Amino acid sequence: MSELAINNISMRFELPDGGAVQALEDVSLNLKQGELMSVLGPSGCGKTTLLNIVAGFLAPTAGSIEINGHEVTGPAPERGMVFQKGALFEWMSVRKNVNFGPRMKNMPAKEAAEITDHLLDAVGLQDFKDKAIYELSGGMQQRVALARCLANDPDVILMDEPLGALDALTREKMQGLVLKLWKETGKTIILITHSVEEALLLGQRLVVMAPRPGRIHSVYDLPFAEAGVGKDLREVKLHPEFNPTREKILSLIWEMEEEIMGRKEG
Repeated sequence: MSELAINNISMRFELPDGGAVQALEDVSLNLKQGELMSVLGPSGCGKTTLLNIVAGFLAPTAGSIEINGHEVTGPAPERGMVFQKGALFEWMSVRKNVNFGPRMKNMPAKEAAEITDHLLDAVGLQDFKDKAIYELSGGMQQRVALARCLANDPDVILMDEPLGALDALTREKMQGLVLKLWKETGKTIILITHSVEEALLLGQRLVVMAPRPGRIHSVYDLPFAEAGVGKDLREVKLHPEFNPTREKILSLIWEMEEEIMGRKEG
């Protein structure tokens, strides 16, 4: 397990016309081992850019990412990524997608098979293990993506709007699954979302980012993720603090969006 430090990250993109976009400015966060953090903010605030820097896909203009004191310089197995769309191997079966990572690490076949079967049970896909990815629904594909990520046993799981393309009922079921796997595995998770409700349900800590240049606006410590483990999430939404907190953060995001629209109109 790993402690993750995001140290004074800034990101500036140079444009072909000679201009530049300051996507992030002086972002600092620390995550404890096993912490589940959701990140929320208006469109264009740099959420995904920050996640890609943590993943090692982008090198920041300034600042650093450290895991247990070691600086991140590129992608590595200690960090797993779950995308909005699963980025799965469509031509492979569910089983082969999940055990792809262990096979690439030359894990003994029996051990890889045991890990794969355990994870397929955990995400409820044991009966679909021989199906091709294209035969599955969107929700099932995201379950495969979660299982494939966990099969690599990363210390940190990065999730970029992994449930954004799902219908409301499937999304709620998947939210419950994310909480279940988080609690069972003890993984450190950063989850990007555009949904205020989802950010509340899936964040022990919720970070709200301000409009470009992206920076930390506010941070909330919340009880809802812990309360939701193994529970009907509709019950969690009845918590006396859930609706007031949702309305407060929703109003904050709307104010930011209106500020952005005002800039464009101006």
